[in-house]
Amino acid sequence: QVQLVESGGGLVQPGGSLRLSCAASRSIVSDYTMGWYRQAPGNQRELVAGITSRGNTNYADSVKGRFTISRDNAKNTVYLQMNSLKPEDTAVYYCHAVHTPYWGQGTQVTVSS
Repeated sequence: QVQLVESGGGLVQPGGSLRLSCAASRSIVSDYTMGWYRQAPGNQRELVAGITSRGNTNYADSVKGRFTISRDNAKNTVYLQMNSLKPEDTAVYYCHAVHTPYWGQGTQVTVSS
């Protein structure tokens, strides 16, 4: 069993920044593609960013140039640096080890003035 624990969410003004962290209970970050997803009220969960075991990254068009996914294998942690935040980025953000059943519990990000 693997636990994924997100942290770093909160309330931020438009244009601000947040860094989300996803800590895994055991070594999984380096072995699997890791993804950050988000779900806003009334919307389906969507992929925001992913990073493969080789370090290749991909982003949703809506966050390209503003968000950066990275990982620290030694700390079993995946990060999502979010800059130039917009109100439409408001959602619960989840960490997921792709092609496994492992999801984090989510962290709320609210962008509002």
